[in-house]
Amino acid sequence: MELTIDKLVYGGDALARLPADELGKGKAVFLPFALPGERVNAHLVEQRPGFARAGLDSVIEASPHRVEPRCPYFFRCGGCHYQHAAYEEQLRLKSNILRETLRRTAKLDWTGEIRVHSAEPWGYRNRTRMRLRAAPEFTLGYYRLGTHELLAAEQCPISSPLINRALQAVWEIGRGDQLAPELTEVEFFANAADDRLLIAFFSLAAQRPPEGTAEALTAAIQAKLPEAAGVLLFEQRRADRSQAQGRSPLDDLDGAVEGRPYASAGEKALTYEAAGTKYRVGGGSFFQTNRFLADKLVELVASGRSGGKALDLYAGVGLFAAALARTFDKVTAVESAPASSSDLQRNVPGNVSAVQDRTELFLKSSPGMKADLVVVDPPRAGLGETTARTLAALRAPRITYVSCNPATLARDLTVLVGAGWRVDEVNLIDLFPQTYHIESVVQLVR
Repeated sequence: MELTIDKLVYGGDALARLPADELGKGKAVFLPFALPGERVNAHLVEQRPGFARAGLDSVIEASPHRVEPRCPYFFRCGGCHYQHAAYEEQLRLKSNILRETLRRTAKLDWTGEIRVHSAEPWGYRNRTRMRLRAAPEFTLGYYRLGTHELLAAEQCPISSPLINRALQAVWEIGRGDQLAPELTEVEFFANAADDRLLIAFFSLAAQRPPEGTAEALTAAIQAKLPEAAGVLLFEQRRADRSQAQGRSPLDDLDGAVEGRPYASAGEKALTYEAAGTKYRVGGGSFFQTNRFLADKLVELVASGRSGGKALDLYAGVGLFAAALARTFDKVTAVESAPASSSDLQRNVPGNVSAVQDRTELFLKSSPGMKADLVVVDPPRAGLGETTARTLAALRAPRITYVSCNPATLARDLTVLVGAGWRVDEVNLIDLFPQTYHIESVVQLVR
């Protein structure tokens, strides 16, 4: 069938409509890899009562913004969604999606400017996670789009140059039968200078590889890649959301193992420099993924802010807390994950109180707490209504909300705006070029 694309929606798909019938307006149909204004040939792959899904067969009339993808796996790999769009168009589309999401979900008709911040759109990832399979032949890669089928990948153009060299090293070791068959995933984490790397391997809890595996892997990898600082072995504890939903591990924006290794060799942490501060980041700790925009993110959160007390919730290893400590008398930084919390305590100066606790529990246990600024950087699930209402009860004069999911951001803003805050500034910082993911920084004031 032939479709005309109306727009892109959050999640990477394009939206078109099936022909109208006797019931009126045609059903919405979602399909990947198309751009607004294009006419395409497509085929239906799923029909539901309220919508349909389609696959793209060919482009009849292309958008002037359509470009040739750089990655040889694009259209097959589930990691990227926008490589067929020129980068300036990606930014425009994301800005439109963010504005529409705020309007539709939060009923917030933001007519002001959405300030867009971007950097180099290739080679930007400092952390990349991939699947491993030892038999019938060694394979390292991502899931094919919308499936649980492993797609072999020997390069990843959105990952850093050092990570790409590490991919080659692991491929060579795997082809040489030097990887234990119990290993199921690998994650690469590079420092800001892209000259040091930690490599984490994963196995199921009941299928750990033999003792000495970490040492053997470290020796084998360092022989091919001297920049490899260390190897860590983790149990694959969490539910594999990317597997369950048929997506690439690139979609896992929570971005860290958040556990402790059961074996390691070499270094267990890297020193990551951002915004003038050196951070210890362990192999299991969260850190922002874009190696070009960490400084800008800190600037958007902390620049021009000062006062008596700041509160940094979901603080990670202290990326924002360390910056806020320069201009606030006291900072309380709250982080629940043990690995990140341990790094947080090492990374912050004396005027920062590092608290290991879940944000919702911390807020409930601190009624009447005063703060001049509250920074929140929750995972994709957002704050949730209960935490948002507890946060609202603090009545802080300023809240800075750092979000990686516009849908949960808009839901939480509904609560905060309803409790008396107003949106003062909206920033889109493109931490994830070539993908549908949208990072934003919203400033709220009372």
